[in-house]
Amino acid sequence: MRVYKHLRRLESVWIEPPLYFLTICVAGRRPILANDQAFDILRGEFGAARERYGWTVGRSVVMPDHLHFFCMSDDLPDSSSLSRFIGGFKQWSAKRIVHAKGVSPPLWQEQFFDRLLRSDESYESKWLYVRDNPVRAGLVDAAEDWPYGGEIATIAR
Repeated sequence: MRVYKHLRRLESVWIEPPLYFLTICVAGRRPILANDQAFDILRGEFGAARERYGWTVGRSVVMPDHLHFFCMSDDLPDSSSLSRFIGGFKQWSAKRIVHAKGVSPPLWQEQFFDRLLRSDESYESKWLYVRDNPVRAGLVDAAEDWPYGGEIATIAR
């Protein structure tokens, strides 16, 4: 996997436990995610993250051509790095969505975007902003009308 200079991950994080906000985009920004079938696959992969990688996924919003979610390492000896977790998530979700939807690979863009929520940033306020993405995109009139989002596991901050 190529590491872009501007996308390098921090070597050390001093916020314990670190909470990340991630964005992953579909290759070519194809609008193939906002449907029941893809959403069920993504929720399943989010739910499996703890057992497979040692990461807990909190809240998420799946848009037609990208997704946003919050996650936190369980900080166990066998927990994967953030990059390894996202690489595995992308690999397994891509296999399942490509097969189920009959779309051509690659499903995901190579890179992903992560933001470490600092101690003075509120998970709740960032979530409220993300939750309203479908409204700002003109997909629904109210955030609660968007069926492709929610909470996988509770992350306390």
